[in-house]
Amino acid sequence: MNGVTGPHPSPPPRIACAREGARVLRLVSKVPSPAIAGEGQDRGIIRAAIFTFVIAFAAGVQAASYPDKPIRLIVPFAAGGGVDVVARLVSQKYAEALGQQMVIDNRGGSGGVIAADIAAHAVADGYTLFLGGSASHGITPHLYRKLPYDAVRDFTPVSLIGEAPYFLMVNPVVAATTVRELIALAQARPGRLNYGSAGNGSTLHLTAELFRSMANINIVHVPYKGGAPALTDLLAGQLQFMFAPAALALPQTRAGRLRALGVSSEKRAPFAPEVPAIAEAGVPGYSATGWYGLLGPHRLPQQVTNRLYQTMSNIYTDKEFNERCATVGVVPLSGNPAEFANFIKSELAKWGKVVRESGARID
Repeated sequence: MNGVTGPHPSPPPRIACAREGARVLRLVSKVPSPAIAGEGQDRGIIRAAIFTFVIAFAAGVQAASYPDKPIRLIVPFAAGGGVDVVARLVSQKYAEALGQQMVIDNRGGSGGVIAADIAAHAVADGYTLFLGGSASHGITPHLYRKLPYDAVRDFTPVSLIGEAPYFLMVNPVVAATTVRELIALAQARPGRLNYGSAGNGSTLHLTAELFRSMANINIVHVPYKGGAPALTDLLAGQLQFMFAPAALALPQTRAGRLRALGVSSEKRAPFAPEVPAIAEAGVPGYSATGWYGLLGPHRLPQQVTNRLYQTMSNIYTDKEFNERCATVGVVPLSGNPAEFANFIKSELAKWGKVVRESGARID
């Protein structure tokens, strides 16, 4: 090449900013005390202020270039389930919009505690995010005496994603074809109707407990190790009713093997409009769903939070996203960071009351 080289490429914004920050600090350290303030203590204060400015400036430049590498999305469920399907769809849409991969990191187990702990203590730079939900940010904080994370203090809410309503299912031999008839039957036979759930403290258990409390009925909880075995006993007539997600409930009702009396969301689910909301069918004000949202660690830069939220806002209008959500029983649910933060607080308050009244504990 005859010793001739082209111009050096410009470094990435984060590296350039770091270099400039270091240069400014070196210059400040060489300025004589009298030139700044005349007093060593004042000089130290001014240097600290400049340092804070440089750090803030660096964070701003970094946020402006975000993202410039792949993003990790921690999902507190094993691969393959309905929530994982939604997470992978969200990650695909984010990658298309941001030009960087969003890599799914499945960390199931302990009711989401393991995943939430990792996410809560990650670096708050926008490259580690968390798919939180009704378990991690509504129910679990009340089931454990001590958690390694605080659902409010340790996270930055970004955006709601969707909710998964549950269906109130009865065996066809039960003499109830509506929610009101089931309540009347339970009131006439206190302590004689059994309902199943996926286990003590599970969302399905507490959804039924909220129903019990608001309907003022006396029913018996039978916990199982998962929703599928509970459904098996409901089909066999060992249970009278249970709440189940759409993936378990709708195939059975549409085949005529079980009867769906109501859905747990405030309104009818768009993918099952034939099933009335429990709130309209006998228990006014009733609402209990599984929900999912995007969160980052505490002190996620505002520019990063805004970029992620605006991207999710566009995803809500995506036809494929809406269609795929419906296939796994999820209704897209929008909410900006402030609305999401308030929603989390309201969910924590609601489920805290239900957990206390039910006596459910994990440890």
